[in-house]
Amino acid sequence: MTVLPAGEPPAPPAGDPHRAPVPAPAAPAVAADPCRATAGGYAPHPDDLPDGLLVADGAGEVVCFNAAAARITGLRPQDVLGRPVEQALPLEDLEGRRWWPLTDPYGGLAIRTGQPERNLLLPGGREVLVAARYVRERPAGPLQRLVVTLRGTEARRRTERSHAELIATVAHELRSPLTSVKGFTATLLAKWERFTDDQKKLMLETVDADANRVTRLIAELLDISRIDSGRLEVRRQPVDLAAAVQRHVDAHIAAGQPQDRFTVRVSGPLPDLWADPDKVDQVLGNLLENAVRHGEGRVTIDVAPAHPGDLTERRCDATAVTVGDEGPGIPEESMSRVFTRFWRGSKRGGTGLGLYIVKGIVEAHGGTITVGRAAGGGAEFRFTLPVGAPAYLA
Repeated sequence: MTVLPAGEPPAPPAGDPHRAPVPAPAAPAVAADPCRATAGGYAPHPDDLPDGLLVADGAGEVVCFNAAAARITGLRPQDVLGRPVEQALPLEDLEGRRWWPLTDPYGGLAIRTGQPERNLLLPGGREVLVAARYVRERPAGPLQRLVVTLRGTEARRRTERSHAELIATVAHELRSPLTSVKGFTATLLAKWERFTDDQKKLMLETVDADANRVTRLIAELLDISRIDSGRLEVRRQPVDLAAAVQRHVDAHIAAGQPQDRFTVRVSGPLPDLWADPDKVDQVLGNLLENAVRHGEGRVTIDVAPAHPGDLTERRCDATAVTVGDEGPGIPEESMSRVFTRFWRGSKRGGTGLGLYIVKGIVEAHGGTITVGRAAGGGAEFRFTLPVGAPAYLA
């Protein structure tokens, strides 16, 4: 007797002309979704995409319209799906011409593969960035799918506005020293014999100071460019942070600040620090200058080993520097904007770029910088620098 596996029907006898073929198990039904063509067995849902997505089939009817596209265009998916793409998403260029007849994806040149991203207008005048991809089964074959990506223009506008503000700020800051340099040099060249030696010296000192101001501004622009592109280089060398702080304090005293305005406290022993000495000087110079210029009362600088909670890494030696003053401080609502471009704590001049650069330098070293309120009521900046290592050991 033959025992059949459970669940299998008995097979008809061999050679029986009346036997019926056993039907194969039916494959589970899979709903066709043109938005979810798989690649390697995995396909994200269209609503997971950060950009807007519209897909039209070979007949030009919209078969996919994701949530980001609905948000960007303000159109409802139920009003778009199943309609011809020209009607579902009417687009115009900036000159008011209808975009779909101009590009003609279904009837135009068959060698085209798509359209580059460009600014177009939706009904009502809303701007949107649109790019298109033509999908064909074979080169120069009929269009099988039209894939359109949509992006809002807000991020690009913010970037353009930031660049425009930077250009305006630089032009304003350059105009004053260059006017002074031009005026004094032209005067000296035209009337050299009429001035005494003291007058000549005064004018040349002014020209030198204004030339240094232009040099600093150009250096700031280069730093911003490197920070924004992630190309800020850190050339690590041994740095005595306490000595660097004292050197900056001595420079302010030599420039006329009273000696009793500064208090430097060093809590040792400090870990050996490998950092870029020029950039550390830039950070210290900016923070101390802000405390002297915008703050009031005594300026206190604390140099000490960093606490474990100051760094994201659990075990990492670092040095912390805190610069505080007794001035009016920074309003609570402005704390979040202190390290952004063009932020100014007062109307006492400056480009508003210094603290943005300071943050970029500290973070390039792997450190952190924060702002708060000092014990005396003024502003307090605290930054940490990890011990680091020279480039040849990194």
